Amino acid sequence: MSLLEEIATAVFEGDADKVKEASERALSDGAAPETVINEGLITGMNKIGYLFKNGEVYVPEVLIAARAMHAGMDVLKSSLQAGEEIGNKGIVLVGTVKGDLHDIGKNLVAMMIEGAGYKVVDLGIDVAPDKFIKAVEEYQPLAVGLSALLTTTMTAMQETVSRIKGNGGRVRVIVGGAPITQKFADAIGADAYAPDAASAADIINQILAG
Repeated sequence: MSLLEEIATAVFEGDADKVKEASERALSDGAAPETVINEGLITGMNKIGYLFKNGEVYVPEVLIAARAMHAGMDVLKSSLQAGEEIGNKGIVLVGTVKGDLHDIGKNLVAMMIEGAGYKVVDLGIDVAPDKFIKAVEEYQPLAVGLSALLTTTMTAMQETVSRIKGNGGRVRVIVGGAPITQKFADAIGADAYAPDAASAADIINQILAG
């Protein structure tokens, strides 16, 4: 097993100490930080994400794998060259819409997207449309993920999508949450609908490639 395969396996198994040690060893051996990220950490998260999507592992396993991935990222951050960033595929904003205080689903989505190689900017919960617009202008993301867990906040999601789309930018918008459906996503003008956290990263990859 190569060192990068060892890192990927340790992420998959949620062994944070081993990920940290193997990442340090990879750097000492001359591996580029971005190679360790893409072929070690992200490969491991992709594997856990695939199993999560298929119902073979559950939220606790994803949380443990994400913690292990972050242990590796902490090692690699100081070794990245100026201008390089973890999450070099680009920026994705995520947030729960105004009036909604739920964050578990949104947090899972953020982890899966980060594990797929994007830099995630998490705006938190109860995020007003104006805050999303300001963040889009500030960060220039590739995509924005909106979460709503209450039927009463679906109107806030609709307003937010309308504001983002009407702001003249080309940012893609992906929506999800318990009451959200593909039909609703289509009706409000979203670019994509994620039925669950495990699908979010795949869907973002697809819409950005399209």
